[in-house]
Amino acid sequence: MQKLVLCAFALLALTAAAPQDPNPAYILKQDSNVNPEGYNFEFETSDGISRQEQGTLKQISEDHKAIEVQGNYKYTAPDGLIYTVSFVANEHGFQPQEHVEQPGQ
Repeated sequence: MQKLVLCAFALLALTAAAPQDPNPAYILKQDSNVNPEGYNFEFETSDGISRQEQGTLKQISEDHKAIEVQGNYKYTAPDGLIYTVSFVANEHGFQPQEHVEQPGQ
């Protein structure tokens, strides 16, 4: 019984000692639409993360269709720089383009 109580207190102490995020992020905007011909979605959070993406059904060959995806995402890195990545993903693979900026530009 003492071991069980000791383990419970140890677990409680471990949980209390876990780092807590003083400013948790929350969703500012979220939207999506899915249909047989494709999809799109977007979201933005309070910590500056955002993503927009759309996929469209594309005829690749006479008997093959696939989704072509275009979009971008943005976040602030620990170094304070804002990274934006625009991309296309299709039969030629994932093709990202990165842009980095200082805050306030």
